Amino acid sequence: MAEEEGPTIELRQRRKLKSSENKESAKEEKISDTLVPERTPKHVLFQRFAKIFIGCLAAVTSGMMYALYLSAYHERKFWFSNRQELEREITFQGDSAIYYSYYKDMLKAPSFERGVYELTHNNRTVSLKTINAVQQMSLYPELIASVLYQATGSNEVIEPVYFYIGIVFGLQGIYVTALFVTSWLMSGTWLAGMLTVAWFIINRVDTTRIEYSIPLRENWALPYFACQIAALTGYLKSNLNTYGERFCYLLMSASTYTFMMMWEYSHYLLFLQAISLFLLDSFSLEQSEKLNVKKGTFIAKIMKVINFYLVCTLTVTLNIIMKMFVPHKENGHMLKFLEVKFGLNMTKNFTMNWLLCQESLQAPSQDFFLRLTQSSLLPFYVLVLIICFLSMMQVIFRRINGKSLKETITLEDGRIGGRPEIIYHVIHTILLGSLAMIIEGLKYLWTPYVCMLAAFGVCSPELWMTLFKWLRLRTVHPVLLALILSMAVPTIIGLSLWKEFFPRLMTELMELQEFYDPDTVELMTWIKRQAPVAAVFAGSPQLMGAIKLCTGWMVTSLPLYNDDDLLKRNENIYQIYSKRSAEDIYKILTSYKANYLIVEDAICNEVGTMRGCRVKDLLDIANGHVVCEEGDKLSYSKYGRFCHEVKINYSPYVNYFTRVYWNRSYFVYKINTVISFQS
Repeated sequence: MAEEEGPTIELRQRRKLKSSENKESAKEEKISDTLVPERTPKHVLFQRFAKIFIGCLAAVTSGMMYALYLSAYHERKFWFSNRQELEREITFQGDSAIYYSYYKDMLKAPSFERGVYELTHNNRTVSLKTINAVQQMSLYPELIASVLYQATGSNEVIEPVYFYIGIVFGLQGIYVTALFVTSWLMSGTWLAGMLTVAWFIINRVDTTRIEYSIPLRENWALPYFACQIAALTGYLKSNLNTYGERFCYLLMSASTYTFMMMWEYSHYLLFLQAISLFLLDSFSLEQSEKLNVKKGTFIAKIMKVINFYLVCTLTVTLNIIMKMFVPHKENGHMLKFLEVKFGLNMTKNFTMNWLLCQESLQAPSQDFFLRLTQSSLLPFYVLVLIICFLSMMQVIFRRINGKSLKETITLEDGRIGGRPEIIYHVIHTILLGSLAMIIEGLKYLWTPYVCMLAAFGVCSPELWMTLFKWLRLRTVHPVLLALILSMAVPTIIGLSLWKEFFPRLMTELMELQEFYDPDTVELMTWIKRQAPVAAVFAGSPQLMGAIKLCTGWMVTSLPLYNDDDLLKRNENIYQIYSKRSAEDIYKILTSYKANYLIVEDAICNEVGTMRGCRVKDLLDIANGHVVCEEGDKLSYSKYGRFCHEVKINYSPYVNYFTRVYWNRSYFVYKINTVISFQS
């Protein structure tokens, strides 16, 4: 028996060794298959190359055509080429004038180093104040533009203003191209990119503010954020090779860094993006190690959790500690603004109420939703979002119940919510949309991605297949029908958009609009000819920005709202439209070393804005005066409104102020250094 058992034991051991060898050989074959893929037929490679080439050509062409369209529309709107330099500069309104003025200062500087020093130690803009303009106003775009203008020798070919706006229009072309590529990566067809661009241009009133103010920081920054979104979309795709991942990672890093440099509010948008990625990883919806922190030993898991905690809470912890020892006024302004915005508090503060009255900080109007519906964008977006969200919830519940997910999702699976890049975009667009429903100004961040997501959905066979799987379609082969609809539906949408909106776009380019503001031109001309070089002007912040750009003279305030001292200055200077005495106004103006006061008739006699949101009404509320004869616990002022009384030229106003220039829109008064009292 022992002799018989010996051979049987050896036989079992041999079988075990043989089976283990077979497993190892199978693993080696699997690894070799992944490392050395099968050769693809030449005609398949040619089809892929042709598809990529045509898609890239369409993406680049779309961006270039959009940039040319913006340039042509800008020329038709302002007659820019037929204007003199002063008239061109007047088209830059508010804070845009400040940004462009520093671009001019950089070009006038004897060297780049000297120009940067003068901007970082700037004491020639605001009276009695030295500011770091580069840091406070994020002037990195102007620094880069000035370097490029001089380094490329463009000063011999093109005027500075054309070079400046040309860069911004070029970035808008990159913006559109990045949205095109993102939709293409998600759907697999460049037809989605074409539809994205079409919706973006048709709804450009709600997708961008480039037509209203060219130098805005968001017009410089958002194209880089769109590039980062495109790179992130490619990085999250499960079928991407190693080289593709590295390229997407490098592009993400570069575009994110540039985005943060260009816009002082970029960290808020990146925070929303971080929340989206965190939720994507929390539900273990990303199979690869791109986002997963749940693999490894117990110690490794603990260290990764600690690392995540430090990354996510370090800034918050430091902020709390800093608040305990160094009170930060900007944090207080932000918290108070949110409290008043959501009805948790009431305030009579002029600056806070003025900000709340701005259209961009109010809830979206019905016209916004009507415009998106008329272009068919909103209905398709809602349909796509519902399907993707429900499919995503199915995947999450399957994951919670312990069911494994497939590495690669095929068209027949009908589960579009299982793709990581789709889940990320669904979460991100919901977060952005929620904020846009509260503050209308955020629609310029949300609407472009509405265009992208809606175009992806109608062009994606997987989305149609997901819908058919829920409906349990039996009469027609669902895969074939999904492929047909993914081509037919966007084609029909594109043709209808072409028929309805293309003639309107052409009409806009053919119309000769005229920007005519002779009163402002006359005012700037008078200042440059008559006012002393060392003069300091006081008036509304928007007008002060134009004076700084067009004349270079020093002002008392700027249209910037991220500095506590400037906010206080703006509120004090606005008192010229309140019911205060001439002596009070004189003391305020002389405290800022002002030599000239400019009263705007449009603000003094303002009637068109929403009731209670006029500048003079907000000032009366802040000062405790009766507003429109319906004041609540307010008192009547014994003084008339200063901007009205000073025009009459009687004592005591003529004792403090002497009118030196006026036209239909502006009244300029010299602030007397020696007060002469008249009877």
